[in-house]
Amino acid sequence: MPAVVVAMSDRASSSQAIRPPAGIPLGEATLARVQWRFEAPAHAPVNAWLCHPAQCVPLSGMRGSTMALAGLDANAPLHLRFALSPGQRPVRVQGLQVIVNYQ
Repeated sequence: MPAVVVAMSDRASSSQAIRPPAGIPLGEATLARVQWRFEAPAHAPVNAWLCHPAQCVPLSGMRGSTMALAGLDANAPLHLRFALSPGQRPVRVQGLQVIVNYQ
């Protein structure tokens, strides 16, 4: 996914929508484990969330996995959301990757 410039602490910046690849028949599939990865400057950590239309999950770091979205509709788009801490200078978050396991 393209990089995201995060410029404000009071308003989050979101990635493009992450949708299942075309042609994959998900039917009534639900999310299971979701893994994420992104790169931010070491000197400028960002607050990050993985979001489904039904809920957002705070992320513990620049890479990891979660089962917090398990059971939600796998056909719905996901996105990553980022915000700065107050007083922090703008940063570029890149290398965004999401891997979804579903049932």
